[in-house]
Amino acid sequence: MSLRLATFNVENLMTRFDFTGFRNQLRQDRVIKLFEVRSEGVYQQLEQARVISSTDDTLQMTALAIADADADILCLQEIDNMEALQAFEYGYLFRMVGNGYRQKYLVEGNDSRGIDVAVLMREETRDGQRIELKDIKSHAMTTYRDLDLFDDELAQTNRIDDKVFKRDCLELDLLIGGVPMTLYVVHFKSMGSPREGLDGRHYTMPIRRAEARAVRRLIEDRFGAGQTANKRFVICGDMNDYQERVDVIGSRRSGYRFEHRDETVSALDVFSHDGFAENVVRRRDLTDRWTLYHARGPEEQWLCQLDYLWLSPALARTNAGRLPEIIRHGQPYRTVFPPGQEVDRYPRTGWDRPKASDHCPVVMTLDLI
Repeated sequence: MSLRLATFNVENLMTRFDFTGFRNQLRQDRVIKLFEVRSEGVYQQLEQARVISSTDDTLQMTALAIADADADILCLQEIDNMEALQAFEYGYLFRMVGNGYRQKYLVEGNDSRGIDVAVLMREETRDGQRIELKDIKSHAMTTYRDLDLFDDELAQTNRIDDKVFKRDCLELDLLIGGVPMTLYVVHFKSMGSPREGLDGRHYTMPIRRAEARAVRRLIEDRFGAGQTANKRFVICGDMNDYQERVDVIGSRRSGYRFEHRDETVSALDVFSHDGFAENVVRRRDLTDRWTLYHARGPEEQWLCQLDYLWLSPALARTNAGRLPEIIRHGQPYRTVFPPGQEVDRYPRTGWDRPKASDHCPVVMTLDLI
């Protein structure tokens, strides 16, 4: 009996217009910056036209990426609300996969932009095994105090009664053909911009480390500390941190070379340092683990993994011979692929946009015994 499980940050599946760019240049789209717009009313009309004109292509590509993943259970990040999810499923995803994802779950979380994590599930696996939800819990209201996680590092930017999860940790108890499995779906704190002499990743790392510690604590409290190795659980989502990256050196004119480097510290060490869970994407080749291309000009380019399926030791053992897949057909043409990894892009993909997402779906077939 097998299950296909995927995670995908679909990048701002929104049903709202953001007009704050009229007064805040940092929130203004780059194309509108080319024009002098003095009236807020005119700005709002232009912003609506810009978003509507680009969204159809983007969502078709997003749906194609999901169809290519062909997952029985799909963990999503950056969903505006249930109405947005239903409209996307009906208007776009249905055309790609048919009437597949009848079970939809979303709980409003803590993100200031209103983006949430969500889960889509088929009623049965491809093998014909029933997928049942036994229980679902949001941990959006959990605080540092609740889990005794507050420390001096967090005190620099947070208070003890602040919420741990900057979006949520959605916990789903499932039965797959009668076999129990628990999913923890997360979207950790974004890296942000440099501050106080630190790059954005290191400045915000204490928050992500606390989020990872909180997920681990929830699992240990649920199954018992020291008893988790024989349980079936998966931690899924965009974790906005990496333990390694591939530096992209060069330019289109001169050509590129690719250098792998390990990071000395990561928030995700909480999961890996003692074998609590396995990042199965690390089973792939060194330069073939990336789910996002980061670039701020030719001097700052790298490929890294931000999207994860962390398997419990029990699931990792059962699936020791399996590899996860990374769906990269929705990446824009500006993404630099290492040799041998090039893929055919979806129709109408642009240099930078439209694209399926800035992230790539990660999917794996799991044997459940």
